[in-house]
Amino acid sequence: MNHSLPAAASQGPSSGPVTEDGPIAEEIPRFSKGSALAVLVCWLLVVFDGYDLIVYGTVQASLISETGWGLTKATAGTIGSMAFLGMMIGAIFAGRMADSWGRRKTILGCAIVFSIFTILCAFAPNAAVFGGLRLLAGIGLGGLVPSANALVAELVPTKWRSTIATLMMSGVPIGGSLAALVGIPLIPAFGWEAMFLVAVLALVIVVPLGLKYIPETLTSGSTQGGAARGGTAQGAPSRSSAGFGSLLRAPYLGVSVLFALATIATLFAWYGLGTWLPNLMQLAGYNLGSALTFALALNLGAVAGSVITAWAGTRYGPIPTAIAAAAVAAVGLLVLLVSPPVTVVYLALVLAGVGTHGTQCLIIAAVASHYPDHLRGTALGWALGTGRIGAVIAPQVGGLLLAAGMGVNSNFIAFAGAAAIAAILLAGVGLTIKNRISQGALNV
Repeated sequence: MNHSLPAAASQGPSSGPVTEDGPIAEEIPRFSKGSALAVLVCWLLVVFDGYDLIVYGTVQASLISETGWGLTKATAGTIGSMAFLGMMIGAIFAGRMADSWGRRKTILGCAIVFSIFTILCAFAPNAAVFGGLRLLAGIGLGGLVPSANALVAELVPTKWRSTIATLMMSGVPIGGSLAALVGIPLIPAFGWEAMFLVAVLALVIVVPLGLKYIPETLTSGSTQGGAARGGTAQGAPSRSSAGFGSLLRAPYLGVSVLFALATIATLFAWYGLGTWLPNLMQLAGYNLGSALTFALALNLGAVAGSVITAWAGTRYGPIPTAIAAAAVAAVGLLVLLVSPPVTVVYLALVLAGVGTHGTQCLIIAAVASHYPDHLRGTALGWALGTGRIGAVIAPQVGGLLLAAGMGVNSNFIAFAGAAAIAAILLAGVGLTIKNRISQGALNV
């Protein structure tokens, strides 16, 4: 089977956006059936990515109380950070690999890696091995999202790019919602180990679908075809110029740094909540079943946020919408500080899910739209990879705050503060882009 895009799909007129580096290859003329199937498979992989990210939060209390591994809240937070450390490594390098070696190979390779090492977590004999397996699974988890988003951006028309990128990221909270739903009956009946065996489904069902339906949009080292996407055409750069150095010099330096910092703050809030929320609600006096339904509310809010922000981002622009979404998350989390009635708690968590995950979706959409084709995967890897710093430290910060006796509210204050900082940084992104456009240096 030919897994490369046909020339008609990989080339386009040169009437699209132009940067200092040359023209960005124009959009695919239509959203074909083949492209839709490829996007759907990528979305399914993102669902499993989301499941694997949130699954640790659903089993954390069981690991502390049932395994005999001697875990404390602080050490449990450190283990929770291992997957995010792996994600940081995976996101940084997979985005670059996707631009150099091809999207398809990188996506499928990452899916196989995170599936295998997640399955092996069920058989971990101690905390050290478990943490190491989570680190290795995280490399695959982190590499999948930037690679998949880079591919999807090249499969759909430009006018749909922001919407599809945002909707595809709904797979993360849907996967998280499934983790909470599956955990309610599965953990009491079969133990925490069963939660990690669910990854078998990704390995035996979705990966084979990816082998069949995911095309290759870039050919490694190829500069053939003149105007091929990411190739050389009429003074555009060769793909060999793609790299992190290109992001950290004019005209991209300022916006690249701000995107990275905003992602750090956003992922700190999102993954901090994802890791600690069930445990926080148990500490607040709720039983495991109720605590998992709160996690479900957070993730369902994130699913709704994916849809809402996809519409709003298309109508008002991803950056202004992301600023509003981050502010909504901060407000929702601050409401929890006053110990409101349980109905208000659910509503606040839904808003937190809408805001935190919606902000991250919009950042991805903005990055995918604001860089030329030959830098897109690298830019996504940069933003998501450096952003994983927030995901790495959030579980540890949450655990250390609890271990220091600062109480449940200290976590909500930390995560709300991060969301507010993200809103400020995104405002800086908007101003930087506006200034670049006015100077004629960067057309985004």
